[in-house]
Amino acid sequence: MFKGAALFVLVSVVSSLTLAQGEFPLGPDATLTPGSLCNSADQIRYPEKIKYCKRDVSGGEKAQVFRKYDNIGYRTRSMNRQDFKIDHYIPLCAGGGNDERNLWPQHVSVYQITDKLEELVCIKMAEGRLSQKRAIEYIRRAKNNLDEAPGIEDEVRGL
Repeated sequence: MFKGAALFVLVSVVSSLTLAQGEFPLGPDATLTPGSLCNSADQIRYPEKIKYCKRDVSGGEKAQVFRKYDNIGYRTRSMNRQDFKIDHYIPLCAGGGNDERNLWPQHVSVYQITDKLEELVCIKMAEGRLSQKRAIEYIRRAKNNLDEAPGIEDEVRGL
């Protein structure tokens, strides 16, 4: 399943995540970021005709996302801002929306694990090999169970 170098990188990333636990979220908080779909489509994509919203999150909205997460005990605002991105829990390419219910502060050590999967599920959706519903299930599972992400990626790659 894993090649030697890939396994070493995964173990290193998971080790650093364990050390940082509590400073930043390892996944979206279900109450703050349940996920949401695009409502006002800029275009329609894929054989399944998925609504697609262009990226549209203001600086103020991003700051609000950091505040909300810090209000429940994280310390993202005291960390280097360059180590974070505001992530769309359900990726835009999979039909995710831009509202706060779909946004969370994702640390670089987390998106190094999940971003490849996001790209892959969207490629599979474009090929008609993966439904939006199943793509979102894969993304949710990976972002809430980082240790499962490589296996999920392998599964999606096999579709």
